[in-house]
Amino acid sequence: MANSQTIVISCGEPAGIGPEITVAAWQVVKHDTPVMWIGDPAHLPEGTPWTPVTSGEEAAQVCESHLPVLKLDFGTPRVAGTPDARHAKGIIQSIELAVEQVQSGACAALCTAPIHKAALQDGADFPYPGHTEFLAALTGPDEVVMMLACDALRVVPVTIHIPIAEVPEKLTTAKLTDTILITHAALKRDFGVQNPRIAVAGLNPHAGEDGKMGTEEIDMIIPVLNALRSEGLNIAGPMSADTMFHAGAREGYDVAVCMYHDQALIPIKTLDFSGGVNVTLGLPFVRTSPDHGTAFDIAGKCKANATSMIAAVRMAAQMAGARS
Repeated sequence: MANSQTIVISCGEPAGIGPEITVAAWQVVKHDTPVMWIGDPAHLPEGTPWTPVTSGEEAAQVCESHLPVLKLDFGTPRVAGTPDARHAKGIIQSIELAVEQVQSGACAALCTAPIHKAALQDGADFPYPGHTEFLAALTGPDEVVMMLACDALRVVPVTIHIPIAEVPEKLTTAKLTDTILITHAALKRDFGVQNPRIAVAGLNPHAGEDGKMGTEEIDMIIPVLNALRSEGLNIAGPMSADTMFHAGAREGYDVAVCMYHDQALIPIKTLDFSGGVNVTLGLPFVRTSPDHGTAFDIAGKCKANATSMIAAVRMAAQMAGARS
């Protein structure tokens, strides 16, 4: 359990928009949510007022006037828009130190700035597909779940970055069951929802229409939902995905569990493209991230929209408060 209120931010890819959206977010939240950034201060936007600190407790004391920085030396400068493989070890160290801060209780939660996986693989033989898998490897859970959240909607895809053709094979009884149970537990623990209402989408059009448009609902999804209902979970579905995201439908549930990536992400990005937050459920601590990438094409040009980073920091603080 965290002893401080501070949200630790790992630096992510220095050549992307991470440094500038971090500073922009700090300027918005600094009076109500203390933050601490871990990275090379030479990579921050020119003129950023920063102060070296060693922990979240120290950061809370200076955050209102200066960005608190747990300082790393990456050895080479940042070139906006051009990733440098020599930064890979520093980026990884930033994540590792951030995890240490939250696990020790020195910080309340972790917010990660976007990374560039190719640069990490080139510079440090990074074996993980992304942040989520690396954080799981560092902290031990066998299964973690990705949630995208904004004020209007929370969605959880059961399968994520795989081709559509592989979804039916990867969509197993165990995978669906674990995803729903982890989501249910996280809504209670991290979002303060005492009796989570979970809407589950079907895989096929019209949720299979009694087997006429596919049998995955009959063969697997419905039996899983019935088994979980028998354990007391409040579950609706399988529902037709084309009718479950309008305003009236969204009032009837706290989260939508979807069968594949686009089924979940299209509605939330349509509702709130700039303000969505990526949340990892199932970790032993709170982790959020802005729902976008490194945006090399606009890095360093003062064009980056910090709305998602601001939302990610504030959601991390709210979740940590609920968990504590």
